[in-house]
Amino acid sequence: MELLLFGHAGAKVLIFPTREGRFYEYENLGIVDVLADKINAGHLQLACVDSIDRETFYCDWRHPADRIQRHIQFEEYVLQEVLPFLASRNAHPCTIAHGCSLGAFHAANIAFRHPHLFQKLCAFSGRYDLTLAVESFHNLFNGYYDDNIYFNTPTHFLSGLDCPWRLEHLRRMDIVLAVGKEDPFLGNNHHLSHLLWSKGIGHVLHEWDGRAHQGRFWRRMAQIYL
Repeated sequence: MELLLFGHAGAKVLIFPTREGRFYEYENLGIVDVLADKINAGHLQLACVDSIDRETFYCDWRHPADRIQRHIQFEEYVLQEVLPFLASRNAHPCTIAHGCSLGAFHAANIAFRHPHLFQKLCAFSGRYDLTLAVESFHNLFNGYYDDNIYFNTPTHFLSGLDCPWRLEHLRRMDIVLAVGKEDPFLGNNHHLSHLLWSKGIGHVLHEWDGRAHQGRFWRRMAQIYL
């Protein structure tokens, strides 16, 4: 697995790429450039990880149970290798989970599942339920469902979350969601927001004009919210 690291100090930003994106996507989209002042000043350190979406959610030949199991292995890689690597290079106490589109799902999912490891979440244009079919986006598990899918679907497992320890860490987290008013997953973002408020988890949901599901919007969002 490859990754790119930008910056020498500051809050550590764990960045997941969009669907089937690579570790260099964030740089190619120009988002690293718009954050250059914060990076050079030592306020942010970006860690752009690779994806294995073609082996997980977008691996149509693989049984859905195996797709989600492969995703769990990817999460273990992030938890056991990437985060310790970042901690060894930068002792800053703040770690931010961040991503756009499917990367927003990855960021929200890992932050909500392991809230003690993250102090902030910035998720842009995300779908937080991969079983949800909207427009040309289909159920990525083809109707199959099991416990692993439940516990990796934020708008499912949050509704049943009653662990005081996890809720305490989630309530401490700075959560920023952003989505376009014409984005097909606007409703899913509203649902996630409702679930968070129902659990006493404070957050902000910003709605942008239009679909706002492109790099030029994410560049502006990153400048404002990261």
